This record gives sequence, structure tokens and C-alpha cells, in this order.
Amino acid sequence: MAEHIYGRWAVLESLRAGRRTPAQLILAEGIEERGVVSDILAQAEAHGLPVKRLPRRMLDDLAEGANHQGAIMRTSAYPYVELEALIEVAGQRDEKPFILILDLLQDPQNIGTLLRTADSVGVHGVVIQDRRGVAITPAAVNASSGAVEHLNVAQVTNLSNAMKKLKELGVWMAGLTVGPNVLPIDRADLNIPIGLVLGSEGEGMRRIVRDTCDLLITLPMRGHVQSLNVATAGAVALYTAWQARAWQGWTHAR
Repeated sequence: MAEHIYGRWAVLESLRAGRRTPAQLILAEGIEERGVVSDILAQAEAHGLPVKRLPRRMLDDLAEGANHQGAIMRTSAYPYVELEALIEVAGQRDEKPFILILDLLQDPQNIGTLLRTADSVGVHGVVIQDRRGVAITPAAVNASSGAVEHLNVAQVTNLSNAMKKLKELGVWMAGLTVGPNVLPIDRADLNIPIGLVLGSEGEGMRRIVRDTCDLLITLPMRGHVQSLNVATAGAVALYTAWQARAWQGWTHAR
């Protein structure tokens, strides 16, 4: 099934990742061919991708009114992977599994922000449920600035069953939550094979997902507001888990 992904960075990173089969690049008439647009055109040429220039209003229709920045690509659907592939990636890197698990998040912006952060810290993959939550839609791809094009995402039918399967493969489930008597994140050993579980906006983790976790962790807070946006809290937790691994895979030379 074809999709129209939009936004300059989303289109560029999709072409760079090379995991989809692109069919056509569509640019707004009069767009300046410099910077990111120049990079997109270079990638399109390398892929032998036909380029079409259309009035901006036609791009508005294709992107359903979203901010497309004058660039849209018609391409194949997002390439989900099997759950076991996430463990295989960790093995290929000779690293302890580091997985992000999202429990029925609804906002594509939150999804995109978390996916961009997940790519930044080098997670081996992301797990989402295929019903009731947000899929990897063009909106989520754009919100991640195309970072999700480089990630391995497993879309599963039952999230708690997927967590149990990962546990059987040696991965510990750490649920991020709020409330009394929850272990502060700085006191938790995160340098383990870990699946970081984040609950949905407002509702948090479902009971069945919470009960499947091996440990619950929280971000200490001292202000008047007692919770953070899930994308903000998740980003802090992801970086804390990466720090626990001594910033594995990162060098100052980059």
C-alpha cells in the first residue's frame, strides 16, 4: 500500500535509510533547490526517482493540510519488523538489548519525538500495538524528522504478550510511572537488557502492562506540577538508560 510521506527531513531520511521502495518525489513549484532540498534531489537521482513539480495547493491536498515544507514522496508502506529482529540487532552490535515499548500512545507528535530520541540514544528497536495506538503514519514520520526510517519497529497484536516474550529472551521490563513508593530512576540499575515501557498520554500504562513489568521507575520531581509530558519524560528516561551504559556507541569524534 502506497503512502505519501511529507516534510523535507522525513523525505530525505527515508531515501537515506533505503528501507522503502520510493515511487515518486513531488516538489512544490518554485521551491529553492538548496540546502536540504538539494540533498533530497541528490538522493532522488541516486535512486533513479522521478521528480514532479506541482502547485503548492496540490501538495496541501496530498498532505491533508499538514506542513509538508514543499516536499512529498510517494513510497511503499512503513517496513515493520518481527519482534525477534530487535534482539538480533542487539546481538549484531554485541550490546545488551535496549528497547522502547509504547503502550497505546495516541499523539503522533509525542510518538515522533520519542522515536527521534530513541534513534539518538541507539535503541535496538521499538514495540507498538497494532490496535488503538498510533501506527507509524506519515504524521509520525514527519514528527520524528525522519528518524523512524532508521529504526526497527515491531507492531504486535498484544503488547503484554510481546513483553512476556521479550522477558523469556532475557529482557527486563522497566515501566516509567508516577506515584509514591516507586523507585527513583537514578537508583535503578539500567545497565541491563532492558525494555523501557511508557504509558499513554493521560492514562499511563494499562494495568495488564504495568503488571507485566519487572520493575517500576519514576523521575524525581520537586515542582508544583507532578507529571511531565510523556515525550519529555520518555526522553529523560532514554538518555538516563543510555548514560547507564556509559554512552555506549558514542565518540567525541562524531
